Amino acid sequence: MNKKIVIIGSGFAGLSAASFMAKAGWDVTVLEKHDIPGGRARQLKADGFTFDMGPSWYWMPDVFERYFAQFGKSVDELYPLKRLDPSYRVYWNDGPVDIPANYTALKKLFDYIEAGSAEKLDAFLKEAEYKYSVGINKLVHKPGQSLSEFFDWDLIKGLLRLDVFNSMKAHVAKHFRNTKLKELMEFPVLFLGALPEKTPALYSLMNYADIKGGTWYPQGGFYSVVQSMYDVAIELGVKFHFAQQVRSIRIENGVAKKVMTESSEFDADVVIGAADYHHVETKLLQPEYRSYSEEYWNERVMAPSCLIFYIGLNKKIPNILHHSLFFDTSFAVHGKEIYETKEWPTDPLFYVSATSVTDDSVAPEGCENLFILIPVAAGLENDTEDLRDDYFEMVMNRMEKQLGVSIKDAVVYKRSFAHSDFVSEYNAFKGNAYGLANTLLQTAILKPSCRSKKVKNLFYAGQLTVPGPGVPPSLISGEVVAKEVVKAFS
Repeated sequence: MNKKIVIIGSGFAGLSAASFMAKAGWDVTVLEKHDIPGGRARQLKADGFTFDMGPSWYWMPDVFERYFAQFGKSVDELYPLKRLDPSYRVYWNDGPVDIPANYTALKKLFDYIEAGSAEKLDAFLKEAEYKYSVGINKLVHKPGQSLSEFFDWDLIKGLLRLDVFNSMKAHVAKHFRNTKLKELMEFPVLFLGALPEKTPALYSLMNYADIKGGTWYPQGGFYSVVQSMYDVAIELGVKFHFAQQVRSIRIENGVAKKVMTESSEFDADVVIGAADYHHVETKLLQPEYRSYSEEYWNERVMAPSCLIFYIGLNKKIPNILHHSLFFDTSFAVHGKEIYETKEWPTDPLFYVSATSVTDDSVAPEGCENLFILIPVAAGLENDTEDLRDDYFEMVMNRMEKQLGVSIKDAVVYKRSFAHSDFVSEYNAFKGNAYGLANTLLQTAILKPSCRSKKVKNLFYAGQLTVPGPGVPPSLISGEVVAKEVVKAFS
């Protein structure tokens, strides 16, 4: 009989791990708390509107293509992709700037904003291309179990070029003086990781992903990716059990034997926790089988949580783009409120996705679908409806001012989602949205291990372990942990 593996959670990491384990010949069962797959990338349908509840930026298309290719599929046959042009719009105090997808046009924009910066952008992206190539093809595929994994000649000889000991802030400042250009190059790490001064310059690879890889939209929304991954898993024989809240993992003599839900129990030769790592450790395991103390977890630097609004409008907004970044306030102040003082932001940056600009299927005819996200510190309290309403008024007023149109009077559907929802819906540690920050001291072997230190056959995947936060890393996380399981137990 094939060995049995139980995977807890069907987010991107769980779906990925499930398919790789099934491909390796294992009997795979996935347990999911919700009634559909996707985890934080679930889909919300209400009043004729369709919202992606989580990820909305499709970067690194090569990672998705590589993933599906390993199962004999191509993205082209699974879901249509459209490259967005402009990639996105940035609203500053003195007005909006569109970021063109065409690189020649982008260089002209850079030179217009800061004379001579196009040539510097070439140099910046040449370095970033190397980091992307090494990072995506080598670093992110390391399981982080031993320093010896990094005794790789290509990594060793390229260590200085990877810029792991320099900060993003210093690296960007070396190339650009203009504040707008600095913010443009720093925003990917600020929104998804840590302060630019605390993030290794290695992560300029994100700028390469943005500028050269492009910003894309999967027709039907990001859930098309989830659905395709789910379909591949089903084709491989993976068994899914939905509406199954896992309550405990039964351990006998340091070996996981069963996974217990509210209504059933599932035998296992191996278990992968692809739900929130902290939750699996502290709620599903007995204290003696936990690898990390509560003190350890509380000392981790978390990537942001967020306050999200899912908004349906009964009219179209003229001249809005698919993606918009509102940087019409202080970048530095909001960054410190997320990562240092850890308080609700006074005047936040925010992001708006209007998928209905690109996709007629996500909103009724003549209507607009808006996803509004404010990055905020993890672990905040006072997450009340009144506070959410205050922020909604704040962002609506700024949008109306910048766009020059009324929006609030057209709202026919509204739902908010913040810390308490991340905890109740996803068991998220401190209500986090993205996992651990990408700081130097939380990289590779310094992340929570993808293999339990105390339970022989318990593994972990997802954004709190290697390789880190984001959708492409989560796909890779499932692959990495599956390879570790196969190596240890096949």
